[in-house]
Amino acid sequence: MPYILLGVAVLLVLWVIGTYNGLIKLRNLKDEAFATMDVYLKKRYDLVPNLVETVKGYASHEKETLQQVVEARSRAMNAGTVEERQAGENALTGTLKSLFALAENYPDLKANTGFLDLQRQLQKIEEDIAQSRKYYNAIVKDFNTRIQLFPISLVAGSLGFSRATYFEIETGERDNVQVRF
Repeated sequence: MPYILLGVAVLLVLWVIGTYNGLIKLRNLKDEAFATMDVYLKKRYDLVPNLVETVKGYASHEKETLQQVVEARSRAMNAGTVEERQAGENALTGTLKSLFALAENYPDLKANTGFLDLQRQLQKIEEDIAQSRKYYNAIVKDFNTRIQLFPISLVAGSLGFSRATYFEIETGERDNVQVRF
């Protein structure tokens, strides 16, 4: 009988260790996915000032739109938490859409090779960001599911694992951009 209890205790300890290691692996994957997305976001931050300067030459009287892009970029870059970063990124995406919609009204700007190149680079970065968001959110889903499953939830909660936040777009970002003159 004592050997059976000892065997059960050893199996329980091994299960807890395996569960803990699995959760650590998922948490590290989540952190890596966020870091990858962060690289693409940094590329976007670096590209935005060049884009704004190019547009300024053609649409200098559109200072409000340009200022909104610069402010949204700054908020996104200075975000501390995932939630703040998400809000900042959503604002930046919205202002960039406004900037490109604004550019539609300036034929010379639309024909400028520098602007077109910047626009293509930004489009590629946006695609990379979208893919990295999908990957990050898939890892977050796996992580959150794992820590909520019974009996793993008992171990996860007692070891301090908590739900991760998805990187989602705001409802307004799904709407078409309206530019009025």
